[in-house]
Amino acid sequence: MSAPMDEAAMLAAQLLARRWLPRTHPLVRKALIDRELWESLGQRLAAVGMKVVDNVHADHIATALLRPAERAVFGEQGLSANNNLDLPRDGVALLVVLWSLIVLPKRQRQVARSDALHAGQGEMFASDKPLPPAASVSPLVSYRSLLADFGDQLGKKLRMDTNLRLLERHGFITRKGEDIAEGPLLDLLIDYDQLAARVLDGSLADVLARAGHPVARPAEPVDPEEQQQAQDA
Repeated sequence: MSAPMDEAAMLAAQLLARRWLPRTHPLVRKALIDRELWESLGQRLAAVGMKVVDNVHADHIATALLRPAERAVFGEQGLSANNNLDLPRDGVALLVVLWSLIVLPKRQRQVARSDALHAGQGEMFASDKPLPPAASVSPLVSYRSLLADFGDQLGKKLRMDTNLRLLERHGFITRKGEDIAEGPLLDLLIDYDQLAARVLDGSLADVLARAGHPVARPAEPVDPEEQQQAQDA
């Protein structure tokens, strides 16, 4: 008879089987506040070349390959590819456009609502600013608008529909009727710090603005002491 699994093993097994889990999952919630369980989870996944990916701005956690394991899995050719999911180039372009239209505005709203929520609180709570859930602030992208604004650049309707199905299958987006919403992995497997600067400071920002979708940088969190000093001055 096999030995019973501990919580770290059960959580690791579920993540490996399902690829992602919501932060509201009972074991995930416990792991996020239990350092010992979180470290044990990381050790279990590391034993098979994986790691847990978490982002306070996302509503899920997921798994990804550790860097040393990427070479063993994908080889040299896979490491030099523009992605490891066999997405075509226009699929990658569509992913970046959707990330820009969903994640960048969502990040603005999360920071703004968090600051507004705590603006009137005392010093006791000044450093404790939980972000609003991603689902409550993540914008929806109209499929018809996306097709009208970017269809010519992204392969027209047939190619866009094909790539949207691929992105949905991989967990980057979900479909809600005619609208496109954030999927579990959109804000987890794409590095915000790297891509945001490239989008906001690059030509894509101009393309989005011309199409009627201007993007802006999220406001930096305000330090309570600096804010008080400015008010005193």
